[in-house]
Amino acid sequence: MSETNNGVMQEKNMRSVAARQKIGKYTVKFFLYLFLLTMALIVLFPFYWMIISSLKTLAEYRLSVPTFWPRTIMLSNYAEAFKAANLGRLFMNTLYVGVVSTLLSLVITVLSAFAFARLEFKGRETMFALLLATMMIPGELFTITNYSTITQLGWMNTFTVLIVPFLVSVFYIFLLRQNFMQIPNELYLAAKVDGTSDLKYLWKVMVPLSLPTLISITILKMMGAWNSYIWPRLVANDAAHQMITNGLRNAFTETTGDVNYPVQMAAVAIVSAPLFLVFVFLRKYIMAGVSRSGIKG
Repeated sequence: MSETNNGVMQEKNMRSVAARQKIGKYTVKFFLYLFLLTMALIVLFPFYWMIISSLKTLAEYRLSVPTFWPRTIMLSNYAEAFKAANLGRLFMNTLYVGVVSTLLSLVITVLSAFAFARLEFKGRETMFALLLATMMIPGELFTITNYSTITQLGWMNTFTVLIVPFLVSVFYIFLLRQNFMQIPNELYLAAKVDGTSDLKYLWKVMVPLSLPTLISITILKMMGAWNSYIWPRLVANDAAHQMITNGLRNAFTETTGDVNYPVQMAAVAIVSAPLFLVFVFLRKYIMAGVSRSGIKG
C-alpha cells in the first residue's frame, strides 16, 4: 500500500514539475514576444508618422497638439511633391549612377575575388591582408583624399565623380572571395587539365555557383548609391547631377523660408518606397549571400 502511495506521490510531483516547466516556458515566450512587439512598434512608429504627416494639411501639421490620424487626407501632397522636387530627374540621375557604378563594381569585384581566391602569385596573401587593413581607415579620410584628387582631375559636377571613386569595395571583394574559396579547388584543376581558360572557368563555373552572393552585392551596392548623401552634395550638387537624397533638402523651402513639411514628408515617402520594397522582397537573397560567404576563413 505504501508503495502505491509513493508511486502516486511521485506521479503527482512529476506532473507538478512538468506543469511548472510548461508555465515557465509560456511565460518566457510571452515576455519574449512582448519585447519583440515593443521593439517593432518603436522601429515602425517613425514610418507611420512619416505617412500620416504626408497626408496632412500644413495647418494641421503645425497644431500644438499633434493628431495621430489626418483630419483631411491630402493625397495631392504626393503629386505636388513629385512636381516641386523634380523627382523624375532625381530618380533618373540616381538610377543612372547606381546602375553604372554597380555594373563596373561587379566586374572589378569578381575579377579581384577570383585572383585572390584561385590564382597563385607572389605576395597574394600579403596584398589581401593590406587590402583588409584599409577597412579600418575611417571613411572621412578617403573623402578628403578623393576630393583633392577629383579637384585636380577637373571632375567636379560630373557623373564621373559620383561613379569612379567608389567602384572598389574591399568588403565586397572579401565577401565574394570567401564564397569562391568554398568551391572545391579540384574543379579548377580539372578545368585547367581540359584546357579551360581562367576567364571561361570563372564565367561558367564560379559565377553561377556564387550567384546568391553576387545578388547580395548588387542589392547592397544599389542601396548604397540610393542612400548616398554627403559625397554627392560635396562634389556634384548642381541641378543636372543632383542625387535623390540631396535633391530633397531644399526642394520644399518657400521664398519666405518656411518649409511645407507635409509635402516634404510625401517626397520622403516616395523616395523610401523603393528601398522598402527591396527589403521586403529581396531580403532573403541578402541573407543567403552573406551567410554563404562567412563560413570558411
